[in-house]
Amino acid sequence: MSRLLSAALALVGTILATSSFAQSGAASTGGDPFSSYQWPDLRREFLGSGPVEFDARVKVLAPAFAEDPMNVPITVSADGLGDVEMITVLVDRNPIRKVLEYFPVVSLPRVSFRFKLEQASPVRAAVKTRDGVWHVGGALVDSSGGGCTAAGETRRDGSWARTLGALSARVFPHSVPVAGADTGTRVRLRVMHPMDTGLVGGIPAFYVNHLSLRDDVGRELVRINTFEPVSENPVFSFDFAERPLGHLQLVGTDNNGNRLGGPVE
Repeated sequence: MSRLLSAALALVGTILATSSFAQSGAASTGGDPFSSYQWPDLRREFLGSGPVEFDARVKVLAPAFAEDPMNVPITVSADGLGDVEMITVLVDRNPIRKVLEYFPVVSLPRVSFRFKLEQASPVRAAVKTRDGVWHVGGALVDSSGGGCTAAGETRRDGSWARTLGALSARVFPHSVPVAGADTGTRVRLRVMHPMDTGLVGGIPAFYVNHLSLRDDVGRELVRINTFEPVSENPVFSFDFAERPLGHLQLVGTDNNGNRLGGPVE
């Protein structure tokens, strides 16, 4: 047998073996496009036994590489689904894997924020529609790591105690058109808080756990449940097809029972 033929046969064997391994990985991880071995546990723990489908209409925009693993920007949108009940953001390889739950009560099914990333991982958005189906999209984010196990800047310099709970907000026209309108309205909020994960020696978990945006008659417009991996001094952006009427108010709590919030102008 010639060397050329032997090399060709070896190459074919390698390709077939690689293909077989990839198919085996996808099969053993429930058809996950990232072939993540954490996915079956993630699905079982956070999505339950209901139907789940990987859906390209769920968009997860995140950097390919996290320059700052303590502040990784992410935008999730599920405009094409309709009747969205909630959006859950999960990170496969974080020590604390649930990051955020977003309930677009009146808002559009979009949310932007920053989170901590411990190591390279798939980052997922699981969107539950009112028929009980979970629609899952994601992005793979590489990282030098350590985002969940390092103290934040305000914790290191001690300034967190002076700024705890301070709220800044802005309501402005959003340049990205929405269905039925030339432009929508974006609300951007920042709540000053150290957002400690509890994974740094001597610093217990201390984080914002609930935020609710309401109108001037108390009607809830947006509800957010946040968890330890959300970044320090979290900033959230979300969109409305039309500007909510009246004066807006943010109310919330952290896991120590502190009340947070104030007027949103």
